[in-house]
Amino acid sequence: MDSIISGFHFSEPAWLWALLLCIPVALWLLVMPRFSNNDRLRNYADTHLLPYLIGRSEVTPGKRWKRFIRWIGIWVLLVLAMAGPRWDYRDEQLFKPGSNLLVLFDISRSMNVADVRPDRLSRARQELEDLLDQNRGVRIGLIAFASIGHVVSPITEDMNSIRRVLSALDPGLARLQGSRLSFALARAEQLLVGQPEGSSNSLLVITDGDYDEEGLVERLSNLASNGVRVHILGIGTPEGDTVPGPRPNSPWLIQPDGKPVVSPLNEKLLRGLATAGGGIYQRADYRDKDTARILAQIKAQALPNAETDERTRVWNERFYWLAGVALLLLLPLFRRSLPSYRPAD
Repeated sequence: MDSIISGFHFSEPAWLWALLLCIPVALWLLVMPRFSNNDRLRNYADTHLLPYLIGRSEVTPGKRWKRFIRWIGIWVLLVLAMAGPRWDYRDEQLFKPGSNLLVLFDISRSMNVADVRPDRLSRARQELEDLLDQNRGVRIGLIAFASIGHVVSPITEDMNSIRRVLSALDPGLARLQGSRLSFALARAEQLLVGQPEGSSNSLLVITDGDYDEEGLVERLSNLASNGVRVHILGIGTPEGDTVPGPRPNSPWLIQPDGKPVVSPLNEKLLRGLATAGGGIYQRADYRDKDTARILAQIKAQALPNAETDERTRVWNERFYWLAGVALLLLLPLFRRSLPSYRPAD
């Protein structure tokens, strides 16, 4: 009780000035009978006929003050409600403006390798769907890449819009084959530039790591230094398998020496990229713990650290109690009643 009393205050105390209006009304009720003309009217009509002559019934001083007290009570309740009484609160932790995750989805031909069932591409689609199902409160965008990056979905809160395009994630989406992560990173940077200042931004690369580019470690390090963490989800097995060809009459991609092209999961490269990007590396499996761990890391990034742990005080408004009592007092006034006049004897 002591804590409630000590915390009691009004959010809009300026409304309390309206209580002073009660004073001139009370003074008017005191002075008004002196200026009444009813005494002179009685010279021309009987007392019981005066209400019909002047259009209102005669009110006794006691009844007049009783009405005044009732209206003043309602007025005080409404003014106090408008002033916003409050006396208890809760402290809420402040979060950053939002968490954004851009998924860079590899659709190069090596994703058709069947070292995981049914193949890497299907496994990657399932991982992305698991991510969407588990996601709560993170805005997600999608970029598909092979030799160049294609924005499939901008950063959005609508997970269903991304689910609808999962079936379109196929090597046929890219006219130029190959696997160039740098172009996808450039597209991601363009999308992140337009996000609100203070947002928590992350990248998730779903890939088998079957590419050989220079400068990726430095580029991901620069992203991490600018607050963009890069997580990697590896698809495939270290042993790998042969890469299917683009046409039915060539079931495998053939090297110049005539041997089929084998694409293993390049975990060493992917772990190094995740470390440079300040994120984590996970190899995809058939459970949802891999995507759950990545989402947990992304949400943890949005939490303020100990030095910037800011909280705001949220007061519980209690105006509705006073407004409710005032409405109950007003209800009898809506009952229609006709003035009754007693006829003269």
